[in-house]
Amino acid sequence: MATPEEHATHDAEAEKKIISDVEQYGSHIGQVNSNGYSPSFSYTIGLFKSYGYPELICFGLSLDLLHSVLWSGKELLDKYPAPDQSLGYPDFLGDYDVRLLTVDKAWYKDYFGYAKWFYGNWNFPALQIVWPDKQALFPWEEGFNPNWKFGQPLLDRNIDFKFREERNLGVFTTRQVLEGQPILRVSHDTDGDWQFLCDTTSDVADLKIVALEEVIQRDASINNLFQLNYGWSAWRETLEDAWETWEKDINEAEEAE
Repeated sequence: MATPEEHATHDAEAEKKIISDVEQYGSHIGQVNSNGYSPSFSYTIGLFKSYGYPELICFGLSLDLLHSVLWSGKELLDKYPAPDQSLGYPDFLGDYDVRLLTVDKAWYKDYFGYAKWFYGNWNFPALQIVWPDKQALFPWEEGFNPNWKFGQPLLDRNIDFKFREERNLGVFTTRQVLEGQPILRVSHDTDGDWQFLCDTTSDVADLKIVALEEVIQRDASINNLFQLNYGWSAWRETLEDAWETWEKDINEAEEAE
């Protein structure tokens, strides 16, 4: 895990690069690779400042392809500065069209961190470029490839449930949580299982299985952990504390089993 000094150095270099790219090219493209659980994504910084266009974001493709998609998106905005979101844009991605969605600002802090630094606030518009499956179906359409369903979080919706799984996914909790004890520890196991625990019991007999959506309805702060990677945990001492996260090492995971 990077040290605070390493983070500071990385941020300084990134900020310098952003300013340079916006001055030279009109925008910078930030890229984040998949960590195995959360999908890869890329987004622009500077389109709003340079051209008055919305910033753009796209998910779930290779970083090279995402870079090309965003440049094509900028060219699309050159032709249609206020694109009609009820229309598709044919042949945008090979033989496929794409759709554009207005990004709800409730998602900004999850994906536009450096854009917030660049502008000094969240007061910029953003559009998501959404691609179809090989049958030309989009994620909200019946029959869309289920293997690709969670490769593109749709940023115009689902603010109350940001997780990448189904709302009715069975997750582990305890009898005590269901009786009102606060959730103080969350684990996302390497096999994909989620655990939402109160840290007041280690008795297997107290374990319960409930729908993931029910856990979030009980404690809305759980929604902030939707990007917790496989093999990571989150912990806090009280409900008032911020979540702290860490990656469990192999020995720790074996002891937990």
